[in-house]
Amino acid sequence: MTNKTIVLERQVQIFAEAEVLVVGGGPAGTAAAISAARCGRKTILLERSGQLGGMGTLGNVSIYMPIGNVTGIYREIVADTAPDSLPETHGVSIAPQYSPFELRHYLNSRLEREGVEVFYHTSFVAAMKEEDRVTGVIAHTREGLRAFAAQVVIDCTGDAAVAMEAGVPIKSGRDEDGMTQPMTLMFMMQNTGKPVTQYLPEDCYYYETVTDLPQGRRLFWERFRDSGTLLVNMTRVKGNGGLVEDTNYAEKEALKQVFSVANYLQRNGFENYILSHVAGQTGVRESNQIQGLYTLTEEDLLNGRRFGDVVAQTNYEIDIHSPDGKKGTDERHIDGYDIPYRCMVPVNVKGLLVAGRSISATHVAMSSMRVQPTCYALGQAAGVAASLAVEEKQPIADISMNALHERLAVQGVVFLKETGSRV
Repeated sequence: MTNKTIVLERQVQIFAEAEVLVVGGGPAGTAAAISAARCGRKTILLERSGQLGGMGTLGNVSIYMPIGNVTGIYREIVADTAPDSLPETHGVSIAPQYSPFELRHYLNSRLEREGVEVFYHTSFVAAMKEEDRVTGVIAHTREGLRAFAAQVVIDCTGDAAVAMEAGVPIKSGRDEDGMTQPMTLMFMMQNTGKPVTQYLPEDCYYYETVTDLPQGRRLFWERFRDSGTLLVNMTRVKGNGGLVEDTNYAEKEALKQVFSVANYLQRNGFENYILSHVAGQTGVRESNQIQGLYTLTEEDLLNGRRFGDVVAQTNYEIDIHSPDGKKGTDERHIDGYDIPYRCMVPVNVKGLLVAGRSISATHVAMSSMRVQPTCYALGQAAGVAASLAVEEKQPIADISMNALHERLAVQGVVFLKETGSRV
């Protein structure tokens, strides 16, 4: 890699202006955009691909992990797309599968109904700043570089891309060596009702036993809507999905593993199944975490800590896929905890919130809070918080928690009344 640099100086047209600008259309981003629009704010969402839903659609991670509180916009989405799975009360854990293709269409329609202006194929390039305040972003569109101005920007990129470029301190992975959880490429297999011709490319791997498999286990979900479909999560590639070279390697290695795992399954109980769908990109569990006003820790999870500025609740387990690429997963039960608003507020800059898996959290803590339902909750809170900052003409860090909780309640968010002191 060369150490040479260039200076790029361009005049960029302001293509659109909004009160709230959301960068990234995954679970956090879609929820942030919906909630901000519901507050009456002019809201724009920028999505680098051609579809919303993040890893739930692009990465085919088409199953919701159980978090113990099905509430807010996430509850609405389950009610609309997987109604048979909707619990009557909030304090029930569910793990419904869904069609990533149907969710993609649903989110397109949903954001249009909510009044959100979505720009597809629009990739973040740089943050616009006035002193220490973020005032918008420059993005690459099908028409070239364009600027999008806003009063508040919400970074839902999953990699803290806006925050990092704006000067927010970033950490990656575990403290001792910076290694992150490995990446996985999800795929589907379909029951044809008769034995199929097995296929294994020459440069792939012949897995003989379970211990040979990349994760050292069989992990899949059967019979999505009785369709004879397997949703398979069995590949594993060491590396940081926020780094160029690691990502390049992962996309090639993970696809080799897909063909290899599918071949293994065809020889071990799924002789009638063909490889029917491979996600368009490898899924990233962990890349960058911002430094926020508060950092969620392993101790917070294990002690079931409660916070006065709670914005999301979960009891999803500590779930650390081995960063060194070895087989096995560190899975530890927890009873439930709060995620405070301060984890979404970055240090050093104003006018910016961060929602989704790149909030301020340690390596262990983010392994629990990273799943889609929690990201929906964080995004919804960020959208409301951004709206309040616009309405009250206050800094992001100084909005009223009472007002935030009241507005979230109006939008259907229910926080479970758990025991334990709040800090």
